[in-house]
Amino acid sequence: MAFTQQCDRAVIACARAPSAAQPPRLGNWVLLGTILGTSMVFIDGTVVNIALPVIQPELHADAFSIQWVSNAYSLFLAALILVGGSLGDHFGRRRVFMIGTVIFTLASVACGLAANIGHLIAARSFQGIGSAMLTPGSLAIISATFNERLRGRAVGIWSAATACAGVLGPVLGGSIVQYTSWRWIFFINVPIAIAVLVIAALCIPESRDDEASHHLDYAGALLATLALGAITYGLIEAGAIGLKSPIVMASLALGAISLVAFIAVEARSPAPMMPLNLFASRTFSATNLLTLLLYGALSGVLFFIPFDLIQVQQYSPVMAGLALLPPIAIISALSPWAGTLVARYGPRLPLIAGPSLAAAGIALLAVPGIGGSYWTTFFPGLVLFGLGMAITVAPLTTTVLDAVDQQHVGLASGINNAVSRASGLLAVAVLSLVVVSVFGVSLQYRLSAIHAPAPVTSAMMAQRDKLAEAQPPADVSPDMRRQLTLVVDRSYISAFRVVTLIAAFMALASALVTAVMIAPRKK
Repeated sequence: MAFTQQCDRAVIACARAPSAAQPPRLGNWVLLGTILGTSMVFIDGTVVNIALPVIQPELHADAFSIQWVSNAYSLFLAALILVGGSLGDHFGRRRVFMIGTVIFTLASVACGLAANIGHLIAARSFQGIGSAMLTPGSLAIISATFNERLRGRAVGIWSAATACAGVLGPVLGGSIVQYTSWRWIFFINVPIAIAVLVIAALCIPESRDDEASHHLDYAGALLATLALGAITYGLIEAGAIGLKSPIVMASLALGAISLVAFIAVEARSPAPMMPLNLFASRTFSATNLLTLLLYGALSGVLFFIPFDLIQVQQYSPVMAGLALLPPIAIISALSPWAGTLVARYGPRLPLIAGPSLAAAGIALLAVPGIGGSYWTTFFPGLVLFGLGMAITVAPLTTTVLDAVDQQHVGLASGINNAVSRASGLLAVAVLSLVVVSVFGVSLQYRLSAIHAPAPVTSAMMAQRDKLAEAQPPADVSPDMRRQLTLVVDRSYISAFRVVTLIAAFMALASALVTAVMIAPRKK
């Protein structure tokens, strides 16, 4: 869903420096290059979650390792996306855009060639670094290339094209995983990247912000990465070795200290990556808190639901991709209409109604058991969830930008984008801890209920970290194998239900943030 935020934040282009008009053909090539580059990142972000349930058994990964495939990418993207935008402003937007594309592409090849889960996680980290350099540059390049008369049309085309890429991502990813190999979801980036680099080298003019301060907040970037990384590592390891483990406690303490140091550095830096004075605006603080809660709920649900669909419900990867299509399609279709809601009703009403509907939709996802028609199990919740997000995304973006001075809208959008990425990172780590804990308790209870022999119980409990991928011992009878498979599936359903209800509460809490912190519009 990250593509919805990026598309609706296209208005930040209007806040960039004015530019000279470019020849129409050159402008078309610039638009094509930026669309291809951003679409590559958006598609990769949506297809990887579909592939995770297939990657897990092939690379023999447990629940803690497999979530790092997602979190390693999110960690570096969240921590460095603001720095990536600043690098482009200072050293040249085309240059940084191309360097980010090269890093992203080489990392994609490394992902596709990964021999084990550790290699895949390391490669995904570099993908996040490349994406942090590539993603902010697209709109900045468009703004610097097109004059004011043509800029709005160019941004509209970019938004529509990248939204289509987001819609096609799950289906494309499911098809690649099912009919070729999960490795090709990374290899497919190579030809796209080559086209991007050729277009950038030949057709995109270089641009930079000559008036910007030439101080880059390296200390802030380092501390943000260290804080998010240490906290995430501590939360993930807590599920494996316990919250009281010295390693876990030291990691969480390091994360907390780094976070405090980050705030102190930002308060004193002459050019901070996250100016704290922006949070003096009550509306800006409210919208970012809403983003933290709502996008955390969103990321948690979208991370765990493919495992339910593929490993428990036995959907094929293609069908799982199609199953997740409704909310993405609804957001893409209704976002233009939702963008008018703030002007008509003010921000408070849509930012209460949208998250509330999203919370109801997420709660409905806790209802399905094992089996049943998609149309009566997952479809209603996904539609209601998509409708709620469609009502929220564009008004949220508009409210974030309206909460700050005009010269700060680009920075405000970047901060809100970073908050959404960080919230997803932390939510997946925390909810994974919950999933593993609930799954283990449920598995123990259900094994006892079917009177599984002690050796079988021990063998199954030893695999609890694999969640729904846990396999019955090879020497059990066919009847016991069926019972154990059902026990594993039902245990995962129990854990998934707890996670969805927590996510629904988070979404509802984001609506309460709006109700408390954003004042009604005066008549």
